[in-house]
Amino acid sequence: MSTRSIGLEDELQGYLTDHSLREDPLLAELRAETAKMPQANMQIAPEQGQFMALLARIIGARRYLEVGTFTGYSALAVVQAMPAKGEATCLDVSEEWTTVAQRYWIRAGLADRIHLHLRPAAETLASLIRDGWSGDYDMAFIDADKTGYIDYYEACITLVRPGGLILVDNTLWDGEVVMPEEDQDEDTRAICAFNRHVHADQRVDVSLVPIGDGLTIARKRA
Repeated sequence: MSTRSIGLEDELQGYLTDHSLREDPLLAELRAETAKMPQANMQIAPEQGQFMALLARIIGARRYLEVGTFTGYSALAVVQAMPAKGEATCLDVSEEWTTVAQRYWIRAGLADRIHLHLRPAAETLASLIRDGWSGDYDMAFIDADKTGYIDYYEACITLVRPGGLILVDNTLWDGEVVMPEEDQDEDTRAICAFNRHVHADQRVDVSLVPIGDGLTIARKRA
């Protein structure tokens, strides 16, 4: 719900980007094109993309799984940070949005390393598990329909290796997570349920970081 980090005033947001952001020109171009779309608020903040790329580098990620790809910014940022043989599996249901993504992946010379699946994510995740990919992914990112978050997370717990990371977007939901429950809509209630689920999950080490619209980072324990 936010293309910038939640809770920062304009001056501090500007300082953050001026003194931290090293955005690749192609990523900046993709972000600018996405900003013209009616769904522009679905774009992650550039500082979040850079943070995700840094995490991928830190853990030496070679296989990346993404649930919800939109116009491809997060996938491009992460795959650019991976080794030459690193690959991504991207899940989405929108041909319109991912057509934009594929144009930029081609321009970046990464299209052959990013495998896009256009069907409901739950179906693709189940197929990956059936096909023997359990424990093969180093990092996963969930940024899709909020009511599916717990199911997507549980699938990623299976598919990500011990020591790997599961990143989940929008977990502060523009601050609406602290609204009285009777005032929350379905998506807000789903995110609150997800946050409780992960907080109680002893299979992971977890931190909810106030970057972008709230980013939960879960490390799968051995």
